[in-house]
Amino acid sequence: MKKMMLLLSFLALNFLFAQEVDSTINKWNPSLIASANLSQVAFNNWTKGGENSLAYSFGVDWGMAYKASGWSFKNQLKGEWGQSKTGSDEAKITSNNIFNETVFFYNPGWLFEPYASNLIRTPITDGFNYDVIPKEQIVAFFDPGYITQSIGFSYDKSEVIKTRLGFALEESFADKFALHYTDDPETANEIEKFKFETGIESITDVKYEIVENVLYKGKLRLFSAFDRLDTWDVSMDNSFTAKVNNWLNVSFTYLVIHKVSESLKTQTQQALQVGVVYSLF
Repeated sequence: MKKMMLLLSFLALNFLFAQEVDSTINKWNPSLIASANLSQVAFNNWTKGGENSLAYSFGVDWGMAYKASGWSFKNQLKGEWGQSKTGSDEAKITSNNIFNETVFFYNPGWLFEPYASNLIRTPITDGFNYDVIPKEQIVAFFDPGYITQSIGFSYDKSEVIKTRLGFALEESFADKFALHYTDDPETANEIEKFKFETGIESITDVKYEIVENVLYKGKLRLFSAFDRLDTWDVSMDNSFTAKVNNWLNVSFTYLVIHKVSESLKTQTQQALQVGVVYSLF
């Protein structure tokens, strides 16, 4: 009887410990989602008016994560590029951005974990202001470009919301368009192509399933330099995705940017799209 009790106790302990094993420990966990969206209207012998139109965009969201017993690593590369064409007008850029975010977390068993991060942001291709004739180029690849390093504390215990706050160093680069993005207006005889700021950065990610097959994802970034704490750079990326089936989605995206060095007015971009989404792994 005693041997039977010992055997049952041994099996029960093994079962409990087996339940606690984290399958993501000490292994790379990649993810890659590619998307293509298309909107098209065409007329032929149409008497009620209208113009042919075509809009398309391509996106990629690549992630890589690694988790050890006392630390973890996450990397996300996300970008989107798109154009639209109406009638006989030339094709115009509608989406043109990419960023890469790398974060290292140290897990000492605290509620808030120390972290170190690096964020790179840039346009992908040449971008233009179409409100003037002829059109005026206003951006190019890494013109402007932004690199931000930060260290601080993060909260990563929730499946819905993850946030972090830290001390940040931000470098801004520009070349042809330095006058609009990196130049110091107080130095009239020189145009600076590089700007360095120290300040505070906060990044909050939200992922919430509103109803079955309808997902909200949001990313809010705030940054302010110590010499202008009354003025904050704000970037808020919102997306609502309704899954029709395994490869077809309907999505609504709404991007808000407030950065006074670029414009005194708040910038917004919204898009309603039906497209093919494929998860490679």
